[in-house]
Amino acid sequence: MSVLLYGNWRSLATYRVRVALKLKNISFQETMIDLPSGEHFGEAFNSINPQHAVPALNHNGALITQSSAILEYLDEAFTETPLLPKDAVGRARVRALAQVSIADTHPLTVLRVRKYLATELSLDDAAQTKWARHWLDLSSVALEAHLNAKGSATGLFAHGDTPTLADVALASHMIGVRFFGANTAIAPKLCEITERCFALPAFSESEPTKQPGAPAAA
Repeated sequence: MSVLLYGNWRSLATYRVRVALKLKNISFQETMIDLPSGEHFGEAFNSINPQHAVPALNHNGALITQSSAILEYLDEAFTETPLLPKDAVGRARVRALAQVSIADTHPLTVLRVRKYLATELSLDDAAQTKWARHWLDLSSVALEAHLNAKGSATGLFAHGDTPTLADVALASHMIGVRFFGANTAIAPKLCEITERCFALPAFSESEPTKQPGAPAAA
């Protein structure tokens, strides 16, 4: 079995996949793609993902892109330590919580969007940070409401008492919140759950600043 992850230390989408691989005890090798140098636009990586984005996963020759698709694939291909509930309603709730971050928020704060804000709209660093905080705060408020909803399945983690794909996404959201200095006081339950996640090796060992190429790891 061969599992190869193409990622970058600062990529929160890659972080999500890295966490899932570790939670499921899947042995993998990660190749870091140098985003600042534009390696993701080179011919070699273009053959892996013509969208020129990380992460990408190669499992025994099968190439899969988009973090949410990779997460679902891993849960189907490696059934030990499932990251989705058994019941349909539970799976829908976990997916919905995850997509608040993966689909609605994170895409608005990624490097290529910030570069566009800078080059095309002439927004300086302060304005870009304000932009990111706005969307992160909106999602934190929404996630907090979902987690505290009457009759919800929230437990020690986002859904029940073991980590699911929702927790993987919420942890990446919280890393973004901290990076941009967004508001944590508006989401105490979210903070409580993600702190519980970060106490687990799969989450803590996968943190961006602990990866090869990160400033803290230099």
